[in-house]
Amino acid sequence: MASMNNLTTLIKRLEAATSRLEDMVPTMPDQSPTSNGIASLPESGLTAPGADARGGAASPSQQIIAPLPPAIDDFDALINGDVKTFVNMSEEIGGLVAEQSAAVLRAFAAERKFLIVTTKAKKPDIQSPVYMEVLKDLQATMGVVNDIREANRASPLFKHLSTVSEGINVLIWVANENKPAETITEMLSSAQFWGNRVIQEYKEKDQVHVQWVQAFYRIFKSLSAYVKQHYITGLTWNPNGIDPLQATEEVNLGPSSARSPTPQSSTGGPPPPPPLPKFDNAPPPPPMPPNGVSHSKSPADMGAVFDEISRGEAVTSKLRKVDPSSQTHKNPSLRAGSAVPSAPTRSDSQNSLSSRGKSPMPGKKPDSMRTRKPPKKELEGNKWLIENFDGNPPEGMLEIKASITHSILISRCTKTAIRVIGKANAISLDNCTQVSLVIDSLVSAVDVIKSPKFEMQVLGTLPTIMLDQVDGASLYLGRESLGTEVFTSKCTGVNINLPGETEEDDYVERALPEQIKSVVVDGTVVSEIVEHAG
Repeated sequence: MASMNNLTTLIKRLEAATSRLEDMVPTMPDQSPTSNGIASLPESGLTAPGADARGGAASPSQQIIAPLPPAIDDFDALINGDVKTFVNMSEEIGGLVAEQSAAVLRAFAAERKFLIVTTKAKKPDIQSPVYMEVLKDLQATMGVVNDIREANRASPLFKHLSTVSEGINVLIWVANENKPAETITEMLSSAQFWGNRVIQEYKEKDQVHVQWVQAFYRIFKSLSAYVKQHYITGLTWNPNGIDPLQATEEVNLGPSSARSPTPQSSTGGPPPPPPLPKFDNAPPPPPMPPNGVSHSKSPADMGAVFDEISRGEAVTSKLRKVDPSSQTHKNPSLRAGSAVPSAPTRSDSQNSLSSRGKSPMPGKKPDSMRTRKPPKKELEGNKWLIENFDGNPPEGMLEIKASITHSILISRCTKTAIRVIGKANAISLDNCTQVSLVIDSLVSAVDVIKSPKFEMQVLGTLPTIMLDQVDGASLYLGRESLGTEVFTSKCTGVNINLPGETEEDDYVERALPEQIKSVVVDGTVVSEIVEHAG
């Protein structure tokens, strides 16, 4: 099977090389020594430039062009395959979705150019302005994808735009020097948060939207396989290559805009190599400045950030020293009240941060630094959306009046008590902390994901409880819900409280097992709960 795969790969590369050689037949006046940013192989040392071994003029078919590296060929196959399929499906939906998919295609083309630069150039310091200059085109095209989402928040297709906007950050895998495949997995999870909402909304209305989401997911799967094949331990550069800025300029200029044309031989020179392939006629990014370095100080130019950092102590010259009377750790009375009046507001600091461009590989912000969105409690169709509550509302416990057709999605809430009145269909709790839930009855299940210190009381009946990655949970079951099935995965500290024999008796707490012992018996794995004596 491995030999058949190798043979198939070899045939694809030969077909690609044949296609490029066929494109060389037309003679053009400009002669450039590069093809797609890759230098052509030199002629034999025994043959004069522009002439064959018999002294005649070299024909176009005799010019030897270096093939693209296998990593670039395979990246072209990914773009022409899954990426192009996603773009075509986006055009079926049309509107903003089609516009955003065109920006996605340009972002992949920009990353292709970056990968070609890595085959020609030495590796720069990842914190240097040179590295940011090389990444500039990729960052700009990724920013366009996100700008389309931000400018159209009122669009009915906002979930579609958010799916792609969250997923386009997958292209920053090139900045992960150790395990780039993990970056792809993380970005897929971010895209699935919105993509799965699109699937739920349209699975009964229009399968085109469902297939569109699945086509976008396939890009992640193919890109992950590509990275594991060519860059399993991180992006590789050419240790004997040229300066990164010079390589970037060569790739951006291409064969048709070289700064100094190659002198023509009297016997006729070799034909120019084919230009960079165009993906779906997407317009190329703007050309590099003549000196190869941009002096723009726009907010999106991360080079300006590093210019400021390189100033040394001058960066902190404008910082204000906090007077001891304003330090909360020395004055407990300040902690009981509001923040220090003279301190800058949170919105001011966010505005200053937002004016800067994106880093090549942004890390996850801690919850304390995230922008707190306003609380949301809305009924969209048959779905209740409860989001971003921090604490209980002024009226006390947050109440939801549900019917048998309603499903409830609770996400990013902290220290909130929620009361579901009536018999609902299902409840999903995601990324919440210290949330208390009191329900009457449910038709199907309660699904809790990544929500530590979770508490729930069931007054009526509940068929199923599913806990995934929950650290600390207390479940209070009523007499009608003693038949509830509880499924746990990667959970710790889960306790079930059962009613006593009489109404006056207290609840009896029972812990769910966390330790499992597995042994092999007659070729079969047998698992049992570890019991602790004492």
